Amino acid sequence: MEHGNSGFSEAGLRRLREVLARHVESGKIPGLVALVSRGGETHVEAIGTMRHDGGAPMRRDTIFRMASTSKPVAMAAAMVLLDECRLRLDDLVEPWLPELADRRVLKRIDSPLDDTVPARRPITVRDLLTSTFGLGMDMTSLGTPIMGAIFEQGLTPDLPEPMPGPDEWMRRLGTLPLMYQPGERWQYQISHDVLSVLVARVTGQSFETFLRERILDPLGMKDTAFQVPADKIDRLPTLYAPDPQSGEFHVWDEAKDGRWSRPPAFQGSGGGLVSTADDYHAYFQMLLNGGTHGSERILSRPAVELMTTNRLTPEQQAARHAMAVDNVHVSFGQGQHGGWGFGMAVRTYRGDYAPIGQFGWDGGSGASTYADPANQLTGILLTQVGMSVPDPARLIHDFWTTLYQAIDD
Repeated sequence: MEHGNSGFSEAGLRRLREVLARHVESGKIPGLVALVSRGGETHVEAIGTMRHDGGAPMRRDTIFRMASTSKPVAMAAAMVLLDECRLRLDDLVEPWLPELADRRVLKRIDSPLDDTVPARRPITVRDLLTSTFGLGMDMTSLGTPIMGAIFEQGLTPDLPEPMPGPDEWMRRLGTLPLMYQPGERWQYQISHDVLSVLVARVTGQSFETFLRERILDPLGMKDTAFQVPADKIDRLPTLYAPDPQSGEFHVWDEAKDGRWSRPPAFQGSGGGLVSTADDYHAYFQMLLNGGTHGSERILSRPAVELMTTNRLTPEQQAARHAMAVDNVHVSFGQGQHGGWGFGMAVRTYRGDYAPIGQFGWDGGSGASTYADPANQLTGILLTQVGMSVPDPARLIHDFWTTLYQAIDD
C-alpha cells in the first residue's frame, strides 16, 4: 500500500503494531482488533485470540460488545428525529415520557429519598441529549441513598440481573427523585437509556428497528445490533473482567448462551450494541464527512456539529471534569480532556497526544472509538478485557500515542 502524505508513515504503523503486539504478548490482553484510517487510507491489525486460553484467532470481522461506545452511534437516532422536526431541542419530554412529569429533586446528593424540593422546571429533550436531565451514574456519590436505589431498581446495565423492558424500566425510574435540578449538572449514562425509550415512543418502532432503518443499514453496518444471531456467534469473543487484585481472568460474558445470544428486554443506547471495527469506521467517517456516506446524506451537517462539539456550560463542564479527574483510580485516566457533545466526549483542551476537537468515547469492555477532524483521522481499538483492571486502558493510551506518532505529514 502506498503511504503518501495523506496517511501514516510505514515506520509509524510498524511501531503501532509492535506496541499492540507487546500488550497481547504480555498475557494481559488475549486479543484485539485495531483500525486506523486517514485520508482514504485504512490499516487494520488483528492480533491474538478470541479466548484467554487460546482458541480461534482474532479477525477483522470479530464482533465486540461496544459497551459505552454504543452512545455515539445510538445518539444518531435522536438526531434524525431533530432533523425531521419530530422532536425539538426545547420540547418538554412529558408528552412522550409521562413518567418524568412533576419531578422532585433531592435537597442534597446524600439526602434520604424523601428529602426533596420540587423541580424548578420540567425536563426537556435538550436535557436528555446533553446528559443533564438530573439523574446519572455518579461515581463520586457511591454509597448515597439515591445511588443505592438506582442499583437496587436495576436501572443500569452490567448488573447481575438484566434491565427490565422499557415501560417497566421507565416506571421504576419515575419512582425516584432527581439528583440535581434539570439542566444543572452533567451526569453519566442514564439519559442515554431514557433516549432509547423516547425514540421508540416517538417513532412507534423499537429503538433497534428505527436505528437500523435510518443509520445502520444506510451505512452498511451489517454486524451492529443489540444481539448476535446464532450464525455469527462464533465471531463473538469471550468477555473478561479480570480480578482487580489478582488479575486472574474471570468470564464476564460467554458468547454462546451469553447476554448477547438472545434479544435483550431493553435495547439500551447507553451500552447495548455489538459491532465490528469496519462498522464503526463507517459511522465515524460519516461524522467526519459532515453527515454524508457516499452520495447519501444520513444526518444534516448541523446535527453532526451539535453532536461533535462541546455542548456543556462552564458549570456543567465542572461536574464532567470532576468525574474524570476524581475517578482516575476507577477509569484509569480514560475520558478526561474536557467537554461533551451529544453522546460523546469532545476534547476542549490539549491533555495528551490528541488535539482539541477530537470526539468519540471509550467503553468499559475495553473499546475506544474516536475521530479527529483536524487530522481527518479515525481510530478504533476493540478488546475483550473489561476495565476492572488498568490493562485495557493502558493499551488504549498506547494505541492513541503511537497512532498520533504515525501521522506522516
